[in-house]
Amino acid sequence: MQVYEIRQLSYEGIQQRLDDAREELFNLRFQWGSGQLRDNNRLTQVKRDIARMLTVLRELELGWEKSELEEEEVAV
Repeated sequence: MQVYEIRQLSYEGIQQRLDDAREELFNLRFQWGSGQLRDNNRLTQVKRDIARMLTVLRELELGWEKSELEEEEVAV
């Protein structure tokens, strides 16, 4: 899931997707531990998706607007 897709969701929508991703990560770790995991890259993808969702949630909590974020990206 890309950042622009996450930013289009509501706060509750992001929370729901975050819960789903955490559950998927738990299941993937369980599969990895038992030797049944076929796609090791999926573990990394889910971790990164969780990090992206947490970042967007924090931005919403701080009240950052999209224009402020774009200005910071240009400055870097």
